[in-house]
Amino acid sequence: MTKISAYVIAYNEAEKVAATLASLGWCDEVILVDSHSTDGTIEIANSMGARVVQVDFQGFGHLRNEALKACSGNWILSVDADERCTPEVQQEVQQIIHATDALDVYLVPRRNYFMGRWIRHSGWYPNFRQPQLFRKGALNYDLKPVHEGYMLNTNKPVGVLKNAIWQFPFKNTAELLHKANRYSTLGAAKLVGKKVSMSKALTHGFWAFIKHYIFKLGILDGWPGFVIALGNFEGTFYRYVKALEKQNEEKWKSPTGIRPD
Repeated sequence: MTKISAYVIAYNEAEKVAATLASLGWCDEVILVDSHSTDGTIEIANSMGARVVQVDFQGFGHLRNEALKACSGNWILSVDADERCTPEVQQEVQQIIHATDALDVYLVPRRNYFMGRWIRHSGWYPNFRQPQLFRKGALNYDLKPVHEGYMLNTNKPVGVLKNAIWQFPFKNTAELLHKANRYSTLGAAKLVGKKVSMSKALTHGFWAFIKHYIFKLGILDGWPGFVIALGNFEGTFYRYVKALEKQNEEKWKSPTGIRPD
């Protein structure tokens, strides 16, 4: 018998998670993988019939691997707390998992809503993250703390759904800045052992802005496109600054690491 499990990773997502879980009510099993939320997220999930699994946060790769272990279905649908499964995606997924010629792994396009409008450019549409529909055992995640990758355990090609789920990444600019701050801290850990400097921080930050605003046509998204590009500048810039900060911290901790000019 074909059974599909949906997992949602969350931390303090009380304002969004109810809509997400409601959009997954058609799945055979819905699991909320939580990292000790304190804002009512857990209570909402319990009231909606989701199974809550607590996992200490050790990076998103580890968190997702733990989510896979919690899923009992032979198909898995990965949906984040700021995403919603649409009826069109539901119908397409149900057709795939019951098809005799189905692939093992599928990417799912995402359509993003931000600052009162659907974003059509800026690298946000069509926007893909890791595969979101796959057979159990068909993939695992690496252990990067953020922007984790995945490893396929199948020789079949990766398919792509025709229909898009909806994503509501930020309720306001304060949440955008909070996420940029959190992700830049996690991303700084990936730069350990690499040569970093303020000039590199500025250069990589400007490139992130230009890439999203010019090359990914964020300019056509109006002010939201500018804000998205600026957010990418800040996230990239502060990732390098925090890595440099960490290196300097190691120096001042050392008895001989810092000498006056």
